Amino acid sequence: MQPSQFHIALGHADWRALAGLAIGVAVALVVHFLVFHLIRRLSGRTKTSGDDLLLQAIYQPSRWLLALLVLMAGMEGVSLGPQVARWWAIGSAMALAALAGWLALRVAAAVQRVIELHSDITVEDNLAARRRTTRVRILHRIAQVGILFLTIAFMLLAIPGVRAIGVTLVASAGLAALAVGAAAQPALKNLISGMQMAFTEPIRLDDIVVVEGEWGRIEDIRLTYVVMRLWDDRRMVVPVSYFLERPFQNWTRERADLLGTVLFHVHASADIERIRKAFVEAVQTNRHWDGRVALLQVTEQRPGALELRGLLSARYAGVVFDLRCEVREAVVAFIRREMPDAFA
Repeated sequence: MQPSQFHIALGHADWRALAGLAIGVAVALVVHFLVFHLIRRLSGRTKTSGDDLLLQAIYQPSRWLLALLVLMAGMEGVSLGPQVARWWAIGSAMALAALAGWLALRVAAAVQRVIELHSDITVEDNLAARRRTTRVRILHRIAQVGILFLTIAFMLLAIPGVRAIGVTLVASAGLAALAVGAAAQPALKNLISGMQMAFTEPIRLDDIVVVEGEWGRIEDIRLTYVVMRLWDDRRMVVPVSYFLERPFQNWTRERADLLGTVLFHVHASADIERIRKAFVEAVQTNRHWDGRVALLQVTEQRPGALELRGLLSARYAGVVFDLRCEVREAVVAFIRREMPDAFA
């Protein structure tokens, strides 16, 4: 539309109605500000920060959404030219869909943040916190994809031409879906696996796992892949479907604490009781021991040698490796110092 045509179209409008509409929008914005100011003062008296995060998230989207709704309601009584009315109908519908999607995204992000604030995964016994955090992160990413898809769909449906094209393409939609599905099979497979993982929970954030012979910690779980932080700070990126289709070790699946083993090979004539006493003392005096298990047994006998297996328990899986190493060093030092002939 040319500027002159736009001016002529607006010339038939009730300018007093437009002025009243502008005043109505301004009043709506002022009321919105006052209401949120009052709610913020009330939420400031609470001990939790969740309500503050939610208010901060919805303030801007709800502000402009309210202004648009008032504008759309007021424009019903304004006489516009047919061309201006057509463009206004399309633009306002697209803006409404975009603002609603923005509001939904902000609410979803705020909910995720609130749940994570109440789920401290830095403590030793963090199984429940890791479970909540893992589930909410996966579900949040699924919600993001769904909200964006619906927002774009509703924005496109506001355009009459797109609706008409969509009707003519219904007949070929099945064939197109098959083609897209075949091309995107790996991505769809991992996407569905990510949704399944949110509820079956074979792994969680901060789990200790062994994948393809690599020991590491689950650092991040995306919708289609998982990031493992290995013991030497390397990152292993694994498809989500791997954890649903192939075997792997999860050391923290049910509980945070874990048993560990230490093997010693000594001469057949070694004094097992003294070594056992040294082992138990080394375990009990270690800061990582959780007070549950500390025992040493002879698990194998070979000509001239014995295999001793020490069993110990740590407060949580992340330090069981350190406990094993420190106890092994202490027992080896004891044998070297007190009974050097005991080495096999």
